[in-house]
Amino acid sequence: MATRRRVPVDEGRAALTAWTEQEVRASVPRPILATAVRHTTAELADAAPGRSVEVRVPPFAAVQCVAGPVHTRGTPPAVVETDPRTWLELVTGELAWADGVAAGRVRVSGQRTDLSAYLPLSEGG
Repeated sequence: MATRRRVPVDEGRAALTAWTEQEVRASVPRPILATAVRHTTAELADAAPGRSVEVRVPPFAAVQCVAGPVHTRGTPPAVVETDPRTWLELVTGELAWADGVAAGRVRVSGQRTDLSAYLPLSEGG
């Protein structure tokens, strides 16, 4: 089941391409960064359907994904949180999952939070 998208796929892919082609990532305009993050979190939710893990990329996106026990209220039992730049590095393969976690750039708590089976996202994500 595909997620309901806030960003059209073509627009999301264009934003992700713009981000990957930028030499100085700090100069990427905020709307492009936001669009790329929202698009790729939706892609993750499609690639790993479920509601047992909440992936947070503040201030732009949060999605539930990965099959398992469903979370409905309060703080989810399994959370992955990172900043937008780190997220995009993970989804493009510039940063390995284990390296991001080890460096403290990706914070995880709970079960099923190892997203290395889903990241980087496949081509076209």
